[in-house]
Amino acid sequence: MYLFGASGHGKVVAEAAEASGLEIKGFIDDNPDLKNIWEYPVLRTMPENTDKLFLSVGNNFTRKKMAEKYSNLNFETIIHTSTAISLRAQIGNGSVVMAGVSVNADVKIGQHCILNTNSSIDHDCQIEDFVHISPNAALAGNVKVGEGSQIGIGASVIQGVKIGKWAMIGAGAVVIKDVPDFAVVVGNPGKIIKYKDSAEN
Repeated sequence: MYLFGASGHGKVVAEAAEASGLEIKGFIDDNPDLKNIWEYPVLRTMPENTDKLFLSVGNNFTRKKMAEKYSNLNFETIIHTSTAISLRAQIGNGSVVMAGVSVNADVKIGQHCILNTNSSIDHDCQIEDFVHISPNAALAGNVKVGEGSQIGIGASVIQGVKIGKWAMIGAGAVVIKDVPDFAVVVGNPGKIIKYKDSAEN
């Protein structure tokens, strides 16, 4: 398996993959200054014989574009061994679950999502594709998060809230009501301060 993206996020993904016993052949990244990450080579282009790939890119929009570009490849799912995941939870292809994450009963996680360090996803949550749940963020039960949205570090979302597509929840925000598509929410209680122009920004 190759990891596409050799940033700091890529390093954390690599250690999660190592912990779960997956074989890493190297990284792929267009940064000319990167030659190696630890013992792994950093290549500039996709090897011709690549069959398994993981998109170790933190930006949700970029990850979506890459998933579309390389849709002919098999995407691994990476789950760190120090997680607590319900046997009744579902986690989509290309997603990563970092150390310390809790995922409870009947949670559905889409494809190419990031459940970052020590985040908590409670029962019956539905997380669509390309979402990033940042470190120490907590979702109570029955929360829905739309495609491409990011829940910032340390944010809290109360039960039953629906967060739209490509929204941004700021660090430490406390979300107590539904959030529309593309909204940027900060504060306690969370308030919309603006709307993003597009999924890309």
